[in-house]
Amino acid sequence: MLRIVQRTMLGSILLYATAGELVGGRARVVDPSLSYIFSTASVAIVGIIFVVRRTLVLRSAESLATHPDDPVTLRHWKSGYIATYALCEALALFGLILRIMGFQLQQSLLYYISGFVLLYFFGPREPALTLGE
Repeated sequence: MLRIVQRTMLGSILLYATAGELVGGRARVVDPSLSYIFSTASVAIVGIIFVVRRTLVLRSAESLATHPDDPVTLRHWKSGYIATYALCEALALFGLILRIMGFQLQQSLLYYISGFVLLYFFGPREPALTLGE
């Protein structure tokens, strides 16, 4: 299920880039301070992604390695991945918002790529069962 969610969200980022080009193709005068606001928010989101992964995904994976039948831990593990994916998707949405507001493709492309790359590399991995327990 998590792989389906991941792949769907990867596809939606490609749709965001396409929609941004169709809707926000013409250049307009924009306030450059918006770029700083979105950049700061993006750095914060990337930090939150790593905190969510450490607190929900990795800790749950450690617990699942010793107790694979624990439903609460399994829900935390899945929730951590879904939260990570939603935050990666938010980065790509920032690119779409900036593009619609009139920023150039090069400025939005950074957000699309960062969301896509993070979403791709944080693919779900089954917790490894420890032997001997």
